[in-house]
Amino acid sequence: MRNPIRERMIDALIQHAKGQIIKHKMNVEIYLNQPVGIGQHPDVMDAIEKEIQAIGKYHEQIEVISNYFND
Repeated sequence: MRNPIRERMIDALIQHAKGQIIKHKMNVEIYLNQPVGIGQHPDVMDAIEKEIQAIGKYHEQIEVISNYFND
């Protein structure tokens, strides 16, 4: 039986995760293209690593939702 509220909630979770991936990817692009312009992050490589970890977190959420909650 189709549950439209369930479908909307799953879609919202996926869209949120995709938005977060886009945000963290943009941060990585900024670090890669203008590393000297980021004054509050003296360790640019560490900052990039943290952004990539965040991308992985949200990517994994999408995978879990897709594998276990999408019918």
